[in-house]
Amino acid sequence: MRPAFCLAALLSPDLTLYPTPFNKPMAPRQKILILDDEQEILEIYKEILARLPSQPDIRTATNGHDAVAMLESEQFSLLLIDLNMPQMDGFQVLSIIHRRFPTLRTAVMTGACDDDLRARAYRIGVDLYMEKPKTGREIIFFVDCIESLLEKESKGGFRGVQSKTLLDIIQLECLTKNTCVLKITCAVGEGRVWIQSGEIVDAVLDDRSGKGAMLEMLSWKAGNFEVLPYGLPRPRSIHVDYESLLMESAHVLDQTDGNAAEQAPETLLASFSRFSGVQFAMAVELTDSEKCVHWGCDEPEALAAWVQKTTEAFKGLGSKLQAGELLGIESLGQQQHLSIISGDQEALAIGFTRALGISQIRDTLKQIEAKWAF
Repeated sequence: MRPAFCLAALLSPDLTLYPTPFNKPMAPRQKILILDDEQEILEIYKEILARLPSQPDIRTATNGHDAVAMLESEQFSLLLIDLNMPQMDGFQVLSIIHRRFPTLRTAVMTGACDDDLRARAYRIGVDLYMEKPKTGREIIFFVDCIESLLEKESKGGFRGVQSKTLLDIIQLECLTKNTCVLKITCAVGEGRVWIQSGEIVDAVLDDRSGKGAMLEMLSWKAGNFEVLPYGLPRPRSIHVDYESLLMESAHVLDQTDGNAAEQAPETLLASFSRFSGVQFAMAVELTDSEKCVHWGCDEPEALAAWVQKTTEAFKGLGSKLQAGELLGIESLGQQQHLSIISGDQEALAIGFTRALGISQIRDTLKQIEAKWAF
């Protein structure tokens, strides 16, 4: 039997054999207003937000009066605001903003690690509350959440990060090592998740607790969440790390849908959205890229053609190098990551958020591959 190989590639001009389909036509530029009394911080934010795929027009203000004046003179999509400012603090500005500009989306970025401030901000009605990012992963999550807030149309999801699932919200709280209680509500119920220093301690929904409660809440497609102070110590009922728990929950949810082999391909692809960080999925016949099924793809024709050509090219490369059968391709891009699982006649492409690490991607791919019959 010939050996098999997996190729890890970086989507860059040097290594991409065909133009990547991620370069999409730009929509009309949206505007972000950043309010902070420190000019140096404003410049840092401008540099970070320059990474946004939508390339918004970024303006700045150093005090609340100037910010309100700018909002009155032109239309903005998002206000990014600090809380600790002289003369007029962030909460005073937010109170004015929500009265005069009720449709404006607002995001708080603060260096104050205070659960009471977080809860107060969400009660006022901010869309996103985050501590100022300190690590590369936190910066990536911050950029992804801001991009989510800029989307023109709500795709469901939970208040605060409209296109994100509850699984994404919990993962964000864990990755940033927060200590808090997530109060989660939807039309069918209300539950709470206790997170301590980035670890899930307990979950409660009606008369259920632990994994059972988590599983039920993770099946909710839309709703609201509120971040509350942790309060009194909570007895721990969940004793596994959050990554294992979220992966297990996604696996159990898939099983509840019945036998995957009996599902329509489109339904099975859509079920992969339950895995953390999965943004889209596509199955492409290698002999004809027009024969494909997909979920969550903005430009399926371009992506299908790219997956077909890239997979066939690397298969040919493997043959020339006598490296064996191609198993897959791992591509890390500036806007998102893409992994391709290669079969004899078909390729399965999975898009991931940039914040997901390579080990998490590989663990997820193993579970996805087990469900997809090549």
